[in-house]
Amino acid sequence: MYLFVVGAGKIGYYLTRTLLAEGHEVVLVERDGAKAQQLAGELGEVAVHADGCEVRTMQDLGMARAECVVAVTGHDEDNLVICQMAKQRFKVPRTIARVNNPKNEEIFRDLGIDATVSGTRIIYSLIEQEVDTGDVVLLSALKQGKIELVVADLLPTSPVVGKVLKEVHLPGECVVAAIIREDHILLPSGTTKLEIGDTVIALAHPEEEPNLREILVGPGP
Repeated sequence: MYLFVVGAGKIGYYLTRTLLAEGHEVVLVERDGAKAQQLAGELGEVAVHADGCEVRTMQDLGMARAECVVAVTGHDEDNLVICQMAKQRFKVPRTIARVNNPKNEEIFRDLGIDATVSGTRIIYSLIEQEVDTGDVVLLSALKQGKIELVVADLLPTSPVVGKVLKEVHLPGECVVAAIIREDHILLPSGTTKLEIGDTVIALAHPEEEPNLREILVGPGP
């Protein structure tokens, strides 16, 4: 099976490694030149430095013969464009998109994306399954939209990389609940240093979510 993966963050990287190990043909497209070059040293010609949103890239890398396109960049808009182009122009039978903001899941489905993956939704489901009696208030707030789970991957350009948590000025009553680093979950303290590749999981009021995301990953494109 030929699979077209766009976005070489942790999800795209580990997915590509797994698919290659299973014997599939894969191309991993990454816009960041330094990251693409680093991955090419490990994965070979599978990792390509290009803009996965551009039609020329899709044509040159043979998206038309792909059986599945997976868009897992850090930007919902890009993931939507990639999957729509795959379905409408290149007639790819199956598209899968990462959804960073769970509010966009319904939009993606309405626009014909076959499947969506939301880290926030997955984490919420895990919390719900493991709930203790004392956590009922928190879960109720999450369900009612009074609190949101924010999941952010830290890139080299993220403003908080290299800082310890107590140096990061979070908006309002936002709280960093956990950090995923190299498949390990860290319960952070004020002296926890944020590193490239960390996945930060935080709780925020809905109106504070955009500011929190910008503080963690920087302004959008």
